[in-house]
Amino acid sequence: MFEFLTWLEGSALGEAMRGMGVWSYGVFNLAHILGISTLFGSVVLIDLRLLGLWPGVAIRSIAGPAIPLAATGFVLAALSGICMISTNATEYDGNPFIFIKFPAIALGLLNVALVSAMSAWKSARTGEPSQRERGQLAVAGGTSLACWLTAVAAGRMIGYW
Repeated sequence: MFEFLTWLEGSALGEAMRGMGVWSYGVFNLAHILGISTLFGSVVLIDLRLLGLWPGVAIRSIAGPAIPLAATGFVLAALSGICMISTNATEYDGNPFIFIKFPAIALGLLNVALVSAMSAWKSARTGEPSQRERGQLAVAGGTSLACWLTAVAAGRMIGYW
């Protein structure tokens, strides 16, 4: 891990980030927060619906606008996060919260891929899922919520280590 962090800090991106001036890190941090809030806000809406809240609202009605917002938020958070960590990457060596945050993100993304392939999700996007499918979607929603809450909490704790 230290080798990767050393490479990232010494990369052209790391050099550019350190050379941009005192305000650049703050701007990237703001972009990261906006990306996380957009991602997480969208994910919470979808996951709470999958868990059974707002049964009178079709899943497709929430998922339609929330999924593109979540994807946009993820891209913004990931790009700004990479830029920020490249500034002083070696300082994160040994930080246990990195080993929580990044696997939680990977599991969250894996959950997205698995849900997208589920017949229950396809039923929810085109009509009304069956009782069995609603149970599967609730498990997926709970898993997603746990992954993204863990990633956000661990990410916040990185700075306090």
